[in-house]
Amino acid sequence: MPEPMSSVSFPPAFLWGAATSAYQIEGAVREDGRTPSIWDTFSHTPGRTAGGEHGDIAVDHYHRYREDVAMMAELGLSAYRFSISWSRVQPTGRGPAVQRGLDFYRRLVDELLAHGIKPAVTLYHWDLPQELEDAGGWPERDTAYRFAEYAQIVGEALGDRVEQWITLNEPWCSAFLGYGSGVHAPGRTEPVATLRAAHHLNLAHGLGTSALRSVMPARNSVALSLNSSVVRPVSQDAADLAAARKIDDLANGVFHGPILHGAYPESLYAATELVTDWSYVLEGDLAAINQPLDALGLNYYTPTLVSAAETEVDGPRADGHGASEHSPWPCADDVMFHQTPGDRTEMGWTIDPTGLHELIMRYTREAPGLPLYITENGAAYDDKPDPDGRVHDPERIAYLHGHLCEVRRAIADGADVRGYYLWSLMDNFEWAYGYGKRFGAVYVDYSTLTRTPKSSAYWYGKAARTGVLPAVDEEI
Repeated sequence: MPEPMSSVSFPPAFLWGAATSAYQIEGAVREDGRTPSIWDTFSHTPGRTAGGEHGDIAVDHYHRYREDVAMMAELGLSAYRFSISWSRVQPTGRGPAVQRGLDFYRRLVDELLAHGIKPAVTLYHWDLPQELEDAGGWPERDTAYRFAEYAQIVGEALGDRVEQWITLNEPWCSAFLGYGSGVHAPGRTEPVATLRAAHHLNLAHGLGTSALRSVMPARNSVALSLNSSVVRPVSQDAADLAAARKIDDLANGVFHGPILHGAYPESLYAATELVTDWSYVLEGDLAAINQPLDALGLNYYTPTLVSAAETEVDGPRADGHGASEHSPWPCADDVMFHQTPGDRTEMGWTIDPTGLHELIMRYTREAPGLPLYITENGAAYDDKPDPDGRVHDPERIAYLHGHLCEVRRAIADGADVRGYYLWSLMDNFEWAYGYGKRFGAVYVDYSTLTRTPKSSAYWYGKAARTGVLPAVDEEI
């Protein structure tokens, strides 16, 4: 690993942000016309989440957003990425908007702008309206058309004040964990549905991008956020290289192929021919998906290490995406996943900042000239207040320092990285893990919902205010 650069400084216009998502923080799941999403249903289904925990209250951001925005401003953040709850805006996923739902986001945007914080809106962060799932969900083509209508509604409401837009967050998780391994909502385990969902998410991105641009000022930026895997083979043996190529296609090529290049990889078609003929890719789809992007968001946490399996893998695999008897990887039972060496976070994910540099440089080559944002990066640790009520998290500071150094190294190597969004602003509902994994720079006491910035929040805030990374052990 390269030595950290001394006095690591960033370009003056670099955005320093934090990120959240609607279901993880908002609560108020039955207020102002909101109806259930697939995560409401999933989290209330026994055995789906740790301890049966759910997002009914979460951290009550719906009622505490002014407090939360003031906290962001006090820390010195220049940007905030949040997602819209589709079922709060368009309760059944169809028809006209509920203005009370849109009004919440209007108030939030106004509050951010009043504090000098740039809003970045994500339209879809995994919380499909349950009625659309009842009609078939993402494996059904109609869901993509419904998304485009929803995108137009939100674009019309907020496009005059919000310049940064993200259509989808981590569509890989929506398709492969939601319809493949079943560890995410809606909890289905159908290999063909997984790939159908991936295609219709791609189509939703393309149609949604066009819908946004039809109603927003031309100055606005439209992007999407991919959790592209940094896939590394255990060795340079041909079989291990082939295993890495297969996983790279299933993790990355299935999205960036059509979105950036207008075609799925031929090797992806060949790898999945036993389960699908891809006949749901209709004439005109690839052109609709391949809309010019204004930027690309990259989410990174840990690399993926694979090899060829000596025998077919049956049952759970150590791919870092939760335990399930069903694989999220269609037609990849001949691939073995390995835990990479090194220190780990509470998620069991290896800490490897070099993977972030590798990811950035890959997309610098894949899409020359396309601005990049790190739209998620962060770590879960077992944070606890000390007797004085302060929360010290030196491990997170070291994590952030290491990864931000790699972002700066990538910029020095020619990458056009324009901002970084820490995941997450505050502790929240961590999907199937419930409230047991704390990713926040701000500690939340779940019994009182009191917010307490951790030492990493002050460290990151100083970086945001100065554009220079403080030393790992600097007292803030």
